[in-house]
Amino acid sequence: MEEHKNHIVILGAGESGVGAAILAKQKGHGVFVSDNGTISEAYKKELTDRKIPFEEKHHTTEYILKADEIVKSPGISEKAEIMKNIRRAGIPVISEIELAYRYAHHSKIIAITGSNGKSTTTALTYHIFHQAGLNAACVGNIGKSFARRVAESPADYYIVEVSSFQLDDINEFRPDVAVLLNITADHLDRYEYKMENYAKAKFRIIENQTEEDYFVYCKDDPETQKYFNRQPINSQTLPFTIMETLHEGAFMEGENMHIRIDEDDMSLSIYELALKGKHNWYNSMAAGISARVMQIRKGSIRESMKTFTGLAHRLEFVATVRGVDFINDSKATNVNSVWFALETMVRPAILILGGVDKGNDYSLIRELVKEKVKAIVCLGTDNHFIHEAFKKDVPTMVNTSNMKDAVQTAYMFSEPGDVVLLSPACASFDLFKNYEDRGNQFKEQVRDL
Repeated sequence: MEEHKNHIVILGAGESGVGAAILAKQKGHGVFVSDNGTISEAYKKELTDRKIPFEEKHHTTEYILKADEIVKSPGISEKAEIMKNIRRAGIPVISEIELAYRYAHHSKIIAITGSNGKSTTTALTYHIFHQAGLNAACVGNIGKSFARRVAESPADYYIVEVSSFQLDDINEFRPDVAVLLNITADHLDRYEYKMENYAKAKFRIIENQTEEDYFVYCKDDPETQKYFNRQPINSQTLPFTIMETLHEGAFMEGENMHIRIDEDDMSLSIYELALKGKHNWYNSMAAGISARVMQIRKGSIRESMKTFTGLAHRLEFVATVRGVDFINDSKATNVNSVWFALETMVRPAILILGGVDKGNDYSLIRELVKEKVKAIVCLGTDNHFIHEAFKKDVPTMVNTSNMKDAVQTAYMFSEPGDVVLLSPACASFDLFKNYEDRGNQFKEQVRDL
């Protein structure tokens, strides 16, 4: 792969952007970082220590347009004025994962995308590889950026959580194993409110794969199946399903999960899995297939699936307070994620819901809400969509404007044996820095009860 020493401008100075800056500087490129917002003190210190020039709270257009190449952080919309100027100027734009791939393509890359379950599946896959004694790194939207890890501590295996936004700006990025968990309505505001555009972005994960690579996908996901035959697939396909028995891939048979590769079968009971719930069967199957095609021993995979401890902010048990369980599912930023959360509930739930609505279709969870939710506590600056969706189904709905009030109100509505579930279905940035901040505030308020 021919390498050019370019002048690279990086838009956005979060973990992705700073990681890209560190790698680009290390590889001898000229680097400038521009962020329209405020850069955190920690990231400013990193850039300063490495003598990487930067600006914050504005974009200097004339300087940016002198770049040979732009690395765009995933949160920056194509509708932003600076992006319109860049596109008009014809300057090549790539994502941070594309930059990282240039210097990591000799390693094995397992890339995981999907509307729901990415972080859990990425973390589980990493756990399996790590427990097998492999030099593996868990990167992307979870943990350190891919580019930072390539620069600071190269690995033999990269388990990369990738979003559709990151895939929008790839050219040569080619994972050895590409995992597509599911496609459900999310971020449609970035894709002209067209599912087809969003699905195409997800399927870009396989566009550079060859017959040497693997495409792991959910055969039960209707949107994945809908678009499956609409683009060329050059890689070896390995589906997973809970609906039928497969000759190759992963499937359920009674209460046992099977992973079958090249007619070599491994199985384990669903009761042995650390991750519970049907949605986590899918996540476990995807991780298991990824490990098997990388030749990890069956016994090691089985043991890792038993010992995985899960993720913060994803159906995370916080505490039991006077007989009421509190569950932090702050990472549930779309309706489908809330469906998965409610599907695991076996006791009456008080649901904390709300935030920045991304065009949610709440009808997807209406039946589960009617069946399992006794009260809804809205947490957001604009809750009228939630009230409109559930006014006929839930007798008690109240508005709150901060986490303390939301937790205390939910607790007031509960009784011993109930569950208070924070599963917002919305983005967090109306009241919180991000979903982690929202989840951490939830845990803090629960502990103060």
